[in-house]
Amino acid sequence: MRCDSIWKNARLATMTDAEMGLIDDGVLAEAGGKILYAGPASQAPLFDADEEWDVDGRWITPGLIDCHTHIIHGGDRAHEFELRLQGADYEEIARAGGGILSTMRATRAASEEELIASALPRLHALMAEGVTTIEVKSGYGLEAESEIRMLRAARRLSDHADISVATSFLGAHALPPEYSVNPDAYIDLLIQNIMPQVAAEHLADAVDAFCENIGFTAQQTARLFKAARALNLPVKLHAEQLSNQHGAALAASFDALSADHLEHLDNDGIIAMAASGTVATLLPGAYYFMRETQLPPVAALRDAAIPIALATDCNPGTSPLTSLLLTMNMGATLFRLSVAECLLAVTKNAARALGRSDSIGTLEAGKRCDLAIWDIERPAELVYRMGFNPLHARIWSGQ
Repeated sequence: MRCDSIWKNARLATMTDAEMGLIDDGVLAEAGGKILYAGPASQAPLFDADEEWDVDGRWITPGLIDCHTHIIHGGDRAHEFELRLQGADYEEIARAGGGILSTMRATRAASEEELIASALPRLHALMAEGVTTIEVKSGYGLEAESEIRMLRAARRLSDHADISVATSFLGAHALPPEYSVNPDAYIDLLIQNIMPQVAAEHLADAVDAFCENIGFTAQQTARLFKAARALNLPVKLHAEQLSNQHGAALAASFDALSADHLEHLDNDGIIAMAASGTVATLLPGAYYFMRETQLPPVAALRDAAIPIALATDCNPGTSPLTSLLLTMNMGATLFRLSVAECLLAVTKNAARALGRSDSIGTLEAGKRCDLAIWDIERPAELVYRMGFNPLHARIWSGQ
């Protein structure tokens, strides 16, 4: 059988089952950027390859997926970090004009080229650890021109790096000052003006919102999601991060791809997510950085068989994290996820959280050939180490 590339003498973590689909003596073959075969050498067809690679017993996993980031933004919020160390909490900073509105001002002042240039170092840091697909949200413009500019910049990241980019329209991230006394009018603006333009230009793959006591109500979120679904845009939600607003159940009622954060998730939300197949995306970087104490209900999610994803939540205010490897370590140490759960959370389940299970996330025939090849003796090393990167090679779309 003809193929473009073949990797032999490999150990594979295919991520096709709860035990990571481990294959000790594996072969992986690729043609046209897609996997032809990933399995035991003893069962492999006879391949005629243009390029043949002996990986000398190294482990191959799917390329990693960071399924929740805010890497496109202007400025930083190091000063707020200092305030938080002095005792100020997230809500105090936000209500004093800091938080998301601080980043809004810097982002509105930045050109599209400046947004791309500032995001690339963060993107490259993630890619250096084997990330081959990344989700990028808007949400720091909070008016039409800046939100569109953010999404265009996010789309263009793939022109500057060999990576796949999924985009989410997060216009309902915070209430802009122009609408400080009329939040419903801002939701009207998103529904009637900005979101139709986003859809017409194919700038977003999903619509997101921040349903929280300092964000948007469940009723406002529902209006937004109804309009998004009318435009054939799937939805996802920042839910139950600081309080229980019943956002996860609301998101599940719209068949959301994911509900993210979930520290204050209740049993009704868990039941709804399980019924809809909504992924629980946990963000331990934000939990750590904000020194939260309310853990997400991992055991209940596990018992309900809800898929769990992990992501960096890379953003300037609450999770300035550009390491998906460290994110996995945090998921294990802070949330008590197992090694298998952590690795599935940044591959198979992360792909599901983006609605891309058909093309990425596992090593299977027909999937895109996105690979991470690791200098490790066992997969646990990818979760165990802190500040150490064992990536040997990163393959994106077969290259």
